[in-house]
Amino acid sequence: MTDETKKAILVVGGGMSGLSAALEAAEAGYQVVLVEKNAYVGGRVAQLHQYFPKLCPPYCGLEINFRRVKSNPRITIHTLAEVTSIEGAPGDFTVKVKVSPRYVNDKCTACGKCADAVSATIPNPFNYGLDQIKAAYLPHDLAMPLRYVIDPSIAGTDEGQKAAAACPYGAVDLGDAGQELSLNVGAVIWAAGWTPYDPSKIEYYNFDKSPNIVTNVQFERLAAVNGPTSGAIQRPGDGAAPKKVAFIQCAGSRDENHLPFCSSICCLASLKQSTYVMEKLPEAEITIYFIDIRAMDRNEDFYTKVKASNKVQFVKSKIAMITPQANGNLILEGENTATGERFKAEHDLVVLATGMQPNTALSQVPFDVTYDPYGFLTSGQAVIGVGTVRRPSEVVTCVQDGTSAALKAIQAVGR
Repeated sequence: MTDETKKAILVVGGGMSGLSAALEAAEAGYQVVLVEKNAYVGGRVAQLHQYFPKLCPPYCGLEINFRRVKSNPRITIHTLAEVTSIEGAPGDFTVKVKVSPRYVNDKCTACGKCADAVSATIPNPFNYGLDQIKAAYLPHDLAMPLRYVIDPSIAGTDEGQKAAAACPYGAVDLGDAGQELSLNVGAVIWAAGWTPYDPSKIEYYNFDKSPNIVTNVQFERLAAVNGPTSGAIQRPGDGAAPKKVAFIQCAGSRDENHLPFCSSICCLASLKQSTYVMEKLPEAEITIYFIDIRAMDRNEDFYTKVKASNKVQFVKSKIAMITPQANGNLILEGENTATGERFKAEHDLVVLATGMQPNTALSQVPFDVTYDPYGFLTSGQAVIGVGTVRRPSEVVTCVQDGTSAALKAIQAVGR
């Protein structure tokens, strides 16, 4: 079978699972179309400060994968794009894709003059809303494609005209109306990723009533050098360095009123983030409130190492209430289930370990597929689920799953 007669493979989602699947299929000789709803590929990994197992910056692995993508002519990427319909069967799918306007074309050199020209700002999605960015922006320093975005809120305004006038290359296209694509592909890999559970739904944690209660994904950005504080861990409420940091496990997880399942990676994430505090704020007191510490396989060594440091206190408790104080501090109430003692503890920064909600639970695949009770895709289907739409997973597992999905897609095309 020649390259010309092979059907393409569609990958929906450009995170680590989707990138891995796309690269493996393309390097095996197949045409790949990758569709990503964000303005860049790389997924949530790009927003981490460090990731397992080596605790290295995510740009290390992403940069290698980006170079592989750029050097492979078999991969076509559409960002700001979402699949609206899928028809057919393995070997012969017709897929409709809606591409939203970026208002910046491929003439962009990422010079930043459009951003300099505008004054309007929006919450920074890359930093999970912890700061503001110009409404003409580069998603992040190593964004792929390395191209600015004009926010739709200013596209039809004087601010948009200022951005267009400032661009010396004619890259700002305020007339961009997006496009509708129709693709004929032989296999569909669904790697749509996950969304952190919304902590505002956990009423007794009062997340919306204090800026000093953050989620675990927001804390990654607070620690990141390219984050809103240039890597300094600060209280969002006043910019002060916290002296007592609390990590609350299972924030909404293992709870029949919220996420009934364990996301499996949250304990490791908090253990990892405790090392950020130890490194950047060596005098700070750190407490992890937990139901069970679940650090499976080789990751148990990491838990043992953190616990042996004697710089982190572990309290076996499901926190029942967080009450914000006038000074910005927070009172945590709970019961130490190891001793039976009820307690109140004051902290000045609280990090909620919110669980992984599969995006298939929030936006279903436009095809006849089946889900488990939690919204994860089940196996053995015409649309191949991969990564965190199949089960909660860490980065290494997602990469392995992407390779497996590529093989399944190649087999489907071959049939």
